[in-house]
Amino acid sequence: MEYDEDCPRSTDVEDCDLTCQEDAILQRLEDNGEEEGHWSRSSVITKESLLAAQKEDLRNVMEVLAVKEQHARTLLIHYRWDAGRIFESLDEKGPDRLFSEAGVLAAVGNEGLPTSANPLTCNVCFETIPTDEIFDMNCGHSFCNDCWTEHFIVKINDGQSRRIRCMAPECSAICDEAIVRNLVGARCPDIADRFDRFLLESYIEDNDKVKWCPSVPHCGNAIRVDGDVYCEVECACGLRFCFSCSSEAHSPCSCPMWELWIKKCRDGSETANWIAVNTTPCPKCHKPVAKNGGCNLVKCICGQPFCWSCGGATGREHTWSTIAGHCCARFEEDQMKKTELEKRDSYRYRHYYRRYKTHSDSLKQESKLLETVRKKISISEEKQSIIRDYGWLTNGVNRLFRSRRVLSYSYPFAFCMFGDELFKDEMTAEERKLKKNLFEDQQQQLESNVEQLSRFLELDFPSFSDDEVACIMQHVTNLSSVVDRLCRQMYQCIENDLLYSLHRESHCIAPYKPNF
Repeated sequence: MEYDEDCPRSTDVEDCDLTCQEDAILQRLEDNGEEEGHWSRSSVITKESLLAAQKEDLRNVMEVLAVKEQHARTLLIHYRWDAGRIFESLDEKGPDRLFSEAGVLAAVGNEGLPTSANPLTCNVCFETIPTDEIFDMNCGHSFCNDCWTEHFIVKINDGQSRRIRCMAPECSAICDEAIVRNLVGARCPDIADRFDRFLLESYIEDNDKVKWCPSVPHCGNAIRVDGDVYCEVECACGLRFCFSCSSEAHSPCSCPMWELWIKKCRDGSETANWIAVNTTPCPKCHKPVAKNGGCNLVKCICGQPFCWSCGGATGREHTWSTIAGHCCARFEEDQMKKTELEKRDSYRYRHYYRRYKTHSDSLKQESKLLETVRKKISISEEKQSIIRDYGWLTNGVNRLFRSRRVLSYSYPFAFCMFGDELFKDEMTAEERKLKKNLFEDQQQQLESNVEQLSRFLELDFPSFSDDEVACIMQHVTNLSSVVDRLCRQMYQCIENDLLYSLHRESHCIAPYKPNF
């Protein structure tokens, strides 16, 4: 790649010199990972720190409500480990209703001790049982140890161990976890261990603010988010993903947009193409049907006969050449319009997919760039050069990675935003055209500057003179600021100009994080 000796400034860089105040604002946003209107902070929970994280939430509830740990856990599981919701419900409903709705009942008996010295009849097995083989739960219902144990084991094996209810009819009380642990442990220690593990993992499984890392193979870590759940997070294993849907990080696409795009890509695979060419959908159940003979009258497994050529439902009478009362040989104007529409949709999808794939492939190739740049920096530092600080280079590489990711996912966003699948009836043709032009102008600006930044970062600057390196530094520093600004503007455009007047609540996008 040739080096431009004239050292011109980027054509899209005018007004890029930020004031000191703007610099301070941008730096604060980068440090906190926050955007205006969004607030979220994530932390990694490892296997070793999971118990400590759970204990902290349990301790907060125990101190405020003056309850035992088992009751605090029952409350937290009922409210999906959101202590704030518990305290709000306490003010709204009062303690009695709060506890009863969660299945936490005050002790009626003696918690696990027999209530009488005489043998009692178990209301499940109807056997007369000595008092030392009967447990009395907090709700006051007593059953024999064997029946309790069988009940607990069945619930644990069914995956209901987090909230095992009393066996008594219409009793909503949650069983004492200590009694569950003791009775099950005496008969099946492995199931008791599973019970304890399920209680521990409920902090993740039942928690709206915590999710397992979706890495494959699973790294064993979880991510906790405080604040807005519509955000992108990074696990300690290096995987970046959308916290809301657990898919790969896909901002600026919303989760429904990304789901639609993935389905479209999957439907565009070779298998789907073969099915489209070699089968005809049944007009009744819509399953793809392939014929195994020469006759065009086929019968689906649902019983519906139809014409394989046109897919229209027919009767059952036919000859080798015709189907009674049916003819699809005549050319229909509607069919031509349908064919043209399908052709346009196919071209439109290929247009966006080709550009999405191009930038995704570039990002994969540029992933090796950071190591290459570090080697070049090491070589340059050994030279007798007036330039000693090369932080602008690593910053430029990081800006390139982030802006390339934004650019790549902007094409699936455009495909969904300006197609007919999601917002067909919410924009007029004129509104759609205006919004599309506005977005594509910003997309084109970003694309132009990203390619320029990539070109300068790939230069063999250790072989250049100090003046030439200083010129490269000016370009990289300038372009790094420009692509960052353009990314921010694109996100603001999406939120304020494109999605604001639509169903924004179902299309929330993760905020822009410059260093993500």
